[in-house]
Amino acid sequence: MTENTIAGIVFESGLKVHRTLGPGLLESAYEVCLHFELERSGLLVEEQKPLPIVYEGVQLETGFRIDLMVENKFIIEIKSVASLTDIHMAQILTYLKLSNCKLGMLINFNTHLFRDGVKRVINGRL
Repeated sequence: MTENTIAGIVFESGLKVHRTLGPGLLESAYEVCLHFELERSGLLVEEQKPLPIVYEGVQLETGFRIDLMVENKFIIEIKSVASLTDIHMAQILTYLKLSNCKLGMLINFNTHLFRDGVKRVINGRL
């Protein structure tokens, strides 16, 4: 399955979660519901996947955790904030780089319209 196909499924699943729950909840509520929807779609999903850093050839466990890793190649970073900032974008770009994933999605569920809170993020591009 390609990253673009996964992105479509993630968007539709996120839209369903947003329509059902609405804005205003904690990130953890959206994460568990999106995880459920993606698995129901037949995707392999890991929640809070540890992400080590390899520094000078040594793997260091740092405590970084990817909110949702889909099919071992697509990262989802979930937020529930008033608005996304540059630091949120930097976070997912770093996760993409460290994991060697090509594509991810930054999703802010705290928006009136779901599409306004979704950012498709490509590794290596700002």
